[in-house]
Amino acid sequence: MTLRIYDTATRSLRDFQPIRDGHASIYLCGATVQSIPHIGHVRSGVAFDILRNWLTFKGLDVAFVRNVTDIDDKILAKAAENNRPWWEWAATHERAFTWAYDQLGVTPPSIEPRATGHIPQMIDYMQRIIDNGHGYAADGNVYAQPATIDNYGQISGQKLDEVDQGESAGTGKRDPRDFTMWKAAKPGEPAWDSPWGPGRPGWHIECSAMATNYLGSSFDIHCGGLDLQFPHHENETAQAHAAGDGFANYWMHNGWVTMSGEKMSKSLGNVLSVPNVLTKVRPVELRYYLGSAHYRSMLEYSESALAEAAAGYQRIEKFVLRALEFVTGVKPTAESADQLPVGDVLPEFAAKMDDDLAVPQSLAIIHDAVRAGNKALEAKNRDEVVRLGSAVRAMAGVLGVDPLSQTWLGQTFAGGGAAEGAMNALDVLVTAELERRAEARAEKNWAVADEVRDRLAAAGIEVTDTPEGATWSLR
Repeated sequence: MTLRIYDTATRSLRDFQPIRDGHASIYLCGATVQSIPHIGHVRSGVAFDILRNWLTFKGLDVAFVRNVTDIDDKILAKAAENNRPWWEWAATHERAFTWAYDQLGVTPPSIEPRATGHIPQMIDYMQRIIDNGHGYAADGNVYAQPATIDNYGQISGQKLDEVDQGESAGTGKRDPRDFTMWKAAKPGEPAWDSPWGPGRPGWHIECSAMATNYLGSSFDIHCGGLDLQFPHHENETAQAHAAGDGFANYWMHNGWVTMSGEKMSKSLGNVLSVPNVLTKVRPVELRYYLGSAHYRSMLEYSESALAEAAAGYQRIEKFVLRALEFVTGVKPTAESADQLPVGDVLPEFAAKMDDDLAVPQSLAIIHDAVRAGNKALEAKNRDEVVRLGSAVRAMAGVLGVDPLSQTWLGQTFAGGGAAEGAMNALDVLVTAELERRAEARAEKNWAVADEVRDRLAAAGIEVTDTPEGATWSLR
């Protein structure tokens, strides 16, 4: 089945046909590094990492560009409020975003260009737009003219007569619908030289110039959050067309993380920072949660939804570890992980992923395979355990949550070092309790057996009875 993706620009599902055979080019609008990332910020990173994984699985060589906006009105304002240099403020929060992406197992981009590193490309791009009759300079500012650009409003559905760019008025603007590509320097603000005088770039020109600089005048997919459709993405593509570039063939937008139906944002005071959420669940469980909804759907945050997602991941993890132990005949370790190899995805999983990355349905198929695999374990059917265990690893790997992948081995096996020692000590204590319980059951002393199980459950330890005896795991 051919991959079909929902293209925002045409409001339709379209077969994905890359510009170059065997190659996919993707641009993702990355962070404006003004603050510590919350889980709403990094959802797009997870959603489109899954897209990248699926394209790679299908045999495509993927060029993936994710930019950093490191000069912006918001960054300057935040730095000033905190009496810090703007460049230090931006660099500090860029590192925070990188840490968050790494924590969630998001594959690093092919390149991560910063806006401040591409001023010459932006100047060239603006000059092309002016030369083509779609822009002008006034009082040191440079503006683009949507009224002269074909198909303006295609991505967002905006009507040109009703456009409000939502930006503070610069001097010399001919039409309120025009938007700023270059801002004349103000006292105390950073500035770069340009043919129109010192200043700094507007937000939209940054991405138009960086995307085409690395991916060419036309590329396959442009991704980003739903809130970027207007004005950012509308103005990006308008600039590109004004400069004579084809720009993106497909536009993909992910939904927000919401709380009580409202978009997560600082102004609502409902921000959940990535570091804070990671005190509640492991990084792999947070990734599972953020990737579990369809990328175009809103993801409503709650403590119970987060816990439910963590439990869902743990069911996959527990089966994979049981399968590994069954195959090797010994307690699973990081060193033995490759004894349960990554296989192929199930055909029904592939069909769902090809249907606009239908992750919820794909997860249902994974959990069906886990249930079948647990039955195979009970029946001691080695071939079926290996087949299903390898398939679960492959499918979970596409979603970025394979418990035995190099990314998550440390968490799956308690991280090694002191943590591993603590788990080993816990294993000795729990095993002793399970032996006591087994003796009580053999003597039909059900009160003692139940007492042991209840005490372990209260400590967050789940006991599973198998034909070979009781096993345990952390909830």
